[in-house]
Amino acid sequence: MLNLRLPPLKPHLNWLVTVLSGLLAAVAPWWRGPGLELAGLTPDWPLIWVVCWSVRRKAWQGAVAGITLGFLQDALTNPYPTHALGLAVVGILAARLQKQRYMHEDFISIALIVFGMVVIAETLMALQWMWLTAFAPAGMASSPLGSLGSAGPRSLESIWWNHQRNVLTSAILSSLWAPALYWPLSRCWHSQERDLQ
Repeated sequence: MLNLRLPPLKPHLNWLVTVLSGLLAAVAPWWRGPGLELAGLTPDWPLIWVVCWSVRRKAWQGAVAGITLGFLQDALTNPYPTHALGLAVVGILAARLQKQRYMHEDFISIALIVFGMVVIAETLMALQWMWLTAFAPAGMASSPLGSLGSAGPRSLESIWWNHQRNVLTSAILSSLWAPALYWPLSRCWHSQERDLQ
């Protein structure tokens, strides 16, 4: 009798959960449901996913996850400014925080990490808006930056006013919803690590 050994299904299932949850996180900002919207903004699901992924991994793995979800988000929205920069920095910092053991891995610390990382990511986005505004070509309509708006580049006042509103609203919503995403993903990833040992 032929004895065929099939690879265990659980690691493949865990990777499938990882990929699908990342894709869902990239498209989730367009889903508006009860408790998911405040002042026209939704939680930053891609950022929450990158933090959940990075707290148990190395900095380079967090950066790769951030860049991947950032480019996916750019493809779904507008590549100017890019989301990849902020999410890569978030992935690196979240991994470094955990490695230094400044934060323990529980719901409250994940919510606090997400709150701080939203501030960093939104600030990087505002700095990119400033850069694009400062160096916007005269013919905005014919340039790739033409999607910045029909009235031309934004003023610095509007960039920083929007930044303050976006940071506070997104940080509150994202930190409140972070444990809802963190708990199932961390259990899945923890069981995968246990199976590999």
